[in-house]
Amino acid sequence: MQVEGERPSRGIRASNVETALFFERPAELFQRVYRLLRPQAAMPEVQVEFHPFAGANARIQLKDGRLTVKMADMIQGAPAPVLEALAFILISKLFGLSPAAEHSRRYRRWLNRKDVRRMLHLVRQSRGRKVLLAPQGEVYDLVQIFERINTRHFRGLLARPELGWSASRSRVRLAHYDPSHNAIMVSRILDQPHVPELVIDYVVFHEMLHLVHPVEHNGSKRRIHTAAFRAAEKEFPRLQEARSALRNLLAELQVTARLPESGCGEEGLR
Repeated sequence: MQVEGERPSRGIRASNVETALFFERPAELFQRVYRLLRPQAAMPEVQVEFHPFAGANARIQLKDGRLTVKMADMIQGAPAPVLEALAFILISKLFGLSPAAEHSRRYRRWLNRKDVRRMLHLVRQSRGRKVLLAPQGEVYDLVQIFERINTRHFRGLLARPELGWSASRSRVRLAHYDPSHNAIMVSRILDQPHVPELVIDYVVFHEMLHLVHPVEHNGSKRRIHTAAFRAAEKEFPRLQEARSALRNLLAELQVTARLPESGCGEEGLR
């Protein structure tokens, strides 16, 4: 109950603002967020487009007075607060700002929902293309390596996914497992005579562990390397020697890639 003359509570005003965003068109939403983050700047023309991307991708560009936002069509059905959070993230990054943690958490919580992850998985399967070269490289054969590791460390129980070398000699991503296409891809930069077999074995072993220990989701958190994953990785013989050899190899090649234990690829904002 409100007494006459009493000022409305802050909670009521905040609720009105939150309710308003449910009636905004995407372009209007981005205009509002742009004005909040750039109150003194001239307002550009805003154009929001939804495209059939093979993932939850979103891109933003400011050119010639026009702000163009291109997002995956699967994001179009997201709740308005999620779209607002994504607007804050994209516009912040456009100007070299760090998005507020609350916006990042809100977007990640939506992206990690089971129904959204399932939809994303289906979209990647139907629209995505996995470009792999043959598993027989110039030096190493990934099929032979997989089968050897499978026998030694997994009792031969792992079904072999699609295996292949990357089309380019990637210096950013040494290897990754793609669950949507059930494929392990290894960078061709490792298919060289001076690369020790121990390094190749370790990299492939690491990616094979993703078959056994999938990613875990908990709210806005996404755990790629779970406790069980890391415990299993420690069972790799000569683990420290393999990691040391890989670090030396990366330094020699002046590669900027992360070591396998540090993370793996993830579909995200661009």
